[in-house]
Amino acid sequence: MSVLLIKLLLSYLLGSVVGSLLLGRLRGVDIREHGSGNAGSTNALRTQGKLFALGTALIDFGKGVVAALVIAPFNGFGASQLDPVSTALACGFAAAIGHCYPVFHGFRGGKGAGTLFGAFAALFPLSALATLALWLLVVATTGYVGLGTVIAGLALPLILALVEHSPAASVLALAGAAGIFLAFTHRSNLQRLLAGTENRFERARIFARDLPRPPGT
Repeated sequence: MSVLLIKLLLSYLLGSVVGSLLLGRLRGVDIREHGSGNAGSTNALRTQGKLFALGTALIDFGKGVVAALVIAPFNGFGASQLDPVSTALACGFAAAIGHCYPVFHGFRGGKGAGTLFGAFAALFPLSALATLALWLLVVATTGYVGLGTVIAGLALPLILALVEHSPAASVLALAGAAGIFLAFTHRSNLQRLLAGTENRFERARIFARDLPRPPGT
């Protein structure tokens, strides 16, 4: 088994430890049976409260960080076939896949955004801040968290190209794959958005409050 494959497998197993499901066992609840049925921090916030959601987000974010900064550079297995940055990003991606399809939880997890963001924040902090700013702009304007995640995810290669100094082609390719993966895991959000049934996070829609309302509304 190749060194890279071992690291990707370890990252996947780490990602399979899903924050909301781990905390839910301590509380005696399965978050997948509540709200949207998703095991991510947004559903955790809506159904279990702020502290539970914060714990969920920290665990899921931390998995991406550990995969990129601990598992990827570990040299006990020998040299990886990819350059160090690409290996770290690939490990973060593998952790996100584990989060979405966790072997420890019947392959039903979250949508991977928090774990992917953890890896990107660890490797490209300035690009991660720009991505977060774009996500906040979309959410604050529309109130749709899933839409903000998809747009920010698909923009990752462009943001890396603009912010980072000559990122490797393999890094841009992995960023593009990550964005497509987020669009896939959020496909139900996009379908509900097109159908007009997507939940809107009204408290986050701060920019829309300042827009002039049409007469009679």
